[in-house]
Amino acid sequence: MTRALILDCDGVLVDTERAGHLPAFNALFAHLGLPVRWDEATYARLLKITGGKERMRTLLTPEFVATHSLPADLAGQNEMLAAWHKWKTAYYTDLVESGALPGRTGIARLAAEALAGGWRVAVASTSAEPAVRANLAAAVGDLAAEIPVYAGDIVTHKKPAPDIYLYALDKVGATTDEAVVLEDSANGVESAVAAGLETLVTVSAFTADEDFTGAAAVLEDLGEPGSPARVLSDPRALVPDGVVTLATLEAMLRTRTGAARA
Repeated sequence: MTRALILDCDGVLVDTERAGHLPAFNALFAHLGLPVRWDEATYARLLKITGGKERMRTLLTPEFVATHSLPADLAGQNEMLAAWHKWKTAYYTDLVESGALPGRTGIARLAAEALAGGWRVAVASTSAEPAVRANLAAAVGDLAAEIPVYAGDIVTHKKPAPDIYLYALDKVGATTDEAVVLEDSANGVESAVAAGLETLVTVSAFTADEDFTGAAAVLEDLGEPGSPARVLSDPRALVPDGVVTLATLEAMLRTRTGAARA
């Protein structure tokens, strides 16, 4: 039987938003000479929208477009946003590769355990692929060569739609009864649960107060032996010692509920 561990990127591999993506967006706006600077409260609201280009599109009110002589037609705006996002992604990738954003607690250990145990491990994200690959390398080091990445605009509908996880399932050759997802956001949990997948959450800087209905367990991080994570929700007692291991993932599949199968 195939077993698969499917990882979200931002907030799961690396806690990227506060120290990575937000500064990169603001660097882009400064580079463009636009009078825009997103503070943390604004960015927290924008994170409810999946996708960097989609978040930047919220700037394009008729007044903003006219004031700054930006394209008014949809095709022109799409081309502009793609160029903006490419610049922002390059800035962000340089930031990750500088070592400024280390991997989250426990992620390298768990990925190594899963691979050694014969599980297929993959990353599924609608973030830009170069940024995802940089995050993966920062989080797991040389193991990144063994982990396929499914990222970018490869599906029509972004989270909370289930498309990206259904795509990843097909690529790794697993069924919904054979795969576990690691997520950090309510949108991500909704996406994974809609795909029929068991989901474990490690909260990140901007998601701690979100609604994770449908998740099997919610923790501050994956924990390490001798340094357990704080468990925020664990109704099935999957992580009694605060350290997520391969045995935890196996227990998630073994004890799948009716709701998880729906």
